[in-house]
Amino acid sequence: MMKHSYKSKLVLALLGFLFLNSLHSQEKRLKRPSGRVGIHSVDTFVRESFDLYDKVYIYDNYAQEGKPLEEDDYEALIDTVEDAQSVLSSAPDAVVDIKGASILKQGKATLQMNRAKKALKYSIKTAKKLLSEKNGKDGETKTEDDIAKNSTGNTNSSLEQENNVTNELEIYSTFDFVPGDKILMTDDFSLDNMGDFPSKWNTNGTGELAMINNEKWFKLAGKSIYIPDLPSNLPKDYTVEFDMLTVVDKKTSSQAKLEIWLEDNNMFNPSKNMAMVEIPLCLFISIGFIVDNKIDGNRVIRNTVEKDIRNILLQKNHVSIAVNGKRFRMWINENKVVDVPRLVPDNIVSFKLHPRNIRDGIDNVFINNIKIAQGGLDLRNQLLENGRFSTTGILFNSGSDQIKPESFGVLKQVAETLQQEATLNLKIIGHTDADGNDSLNLTLSEKRASSVKNALITQFNIQSNRLQTEGKGETEPVDNNTTTEGKTNNRRVEFVKI
Repeated sequence: MMKHSYKSKLVLALLGFLFLNSLHSQEKRLKRPSGRVGIHSVDTFVRESFDLYDKVYIYDNYAQEGKPLEEDDYEALIDTVEDAQSVLSSAPDAVVDIKGASILKQGKATLQMNRAKKALKYSIKTAKKLLSEKNGKDGETKTEDDIAKNSTGNTNSSLEQENNVTNELEIYSTFDFVPGDKILMTDDFSLDNMGDFPSKWNTNGTGELAMINNEKWFKLAGKSIYIPDLPSNLPKDYTVEFDMLTVVDKKTSSQAKLEIWLEDNNMFNPSKNMAMVEIPLCLFISIGFIVDNKIDGNRVIRNTVEKDIRNILLQKNHVSIAVNGKRFRMWINENKVVDVPRLVPDNIVSFKLHPRNIRDGIDNVFINNIKIAQGGLDLRNQLLENGRFSTTGILFNSGSDQIKPESFGVLKQVAETLQQEATLNLKIIGHTDADGNDSLNLTLSEKRASSVKNALITQFNIQSNRLQTEGKGETEPVDNNTTTEGKTNNRRVEFVKI
């Protein structure tokens, strides 16, 4: 009897433990949809929603198991709240795209969207809960609304908008890329029709323009080489910039790359002199960046630069390249990923793109906002010797005075010149192209000049009495307003010694 009594107590204790444990267990994990709908905006929404969901679910599991979260984990949760709210705001665009699909696609898309929204709501609610618990442990009493104010989705006042710009510039604080000052080629595909091959490019394969979030993007195809039209051969010093959007998954090949080629010909022939850098597109393993070159047909350099970009591959990224003689540098967003002092041979005349080992119809590579510019003289020398300096390298969001973070390198050079020359004072002059209303362009140019002044004051501690601002709108063009290159040259910020 004693033996049976002991067993009964043990069973009851075990059942009690399981019952209590179930009270604190996570909700049943949502299953990520196994297939794609075939509507890009929907597939992107679903993928991004479940990427965030998987991350938060892991953190929540740690909390349930009593494992303490690190400070980096809490920072990641704050980012997740912001990212989730941003993804959620894109849902209306996906819904619009669903309406134009077939009945079967509409049904499948609606089911996947509903599941993705549920995943997003869980991610936001759970991330905020974990952050609130952390704040409670730290002796703070922040509400969920307080936490939500950290999100870029909450932009109701101009002050918040200004802070967002400042924070983005701070993120780019080590970014030292400075674009060339003479535009050789720029393309946002605004002059091309949807579905067409863009008019400023050549290829030995195919490609087409696609609309993503109301922007035209150039969809590149595997096994194709793409060459932009340039007015002349590449100079000794130049810069290349473009936005890149990739759609890949964990089945994407480890050999999937977007290759950057600098070559000694403008055609599709093998090159005796070339430099190449491969951007990895693989998600399941870190591949790194391959750097390679040939001089007179002989390979001199081939190496792997160990940089892992898998965590950003599924987002829009900005690629910046600077070539100064033989030196090659590349940045992905604010991070420098390649810097090889003697990679580029002599006699290089062309820039080319080549997607390799991507699955057509499954893996997708898109590019946009391409800009190739000739490198100019040192900014400091131009200011001191000529008394003025003009740049197209300070960029703003379209129709806005909000400075893009990739402008940091130019702002940093201006600030360093002011810091080195204590008696130097500057007037900052904003210029626009001729698109739109004259009066609105004048106002916009004034606001952009003021934004540059504010950035120099807040980010670099330049005294406000050393800076003046003025806007001239479209009244002083330096190029035509009929081509994208001309308009880009006209959209500039000028610094004049006073």
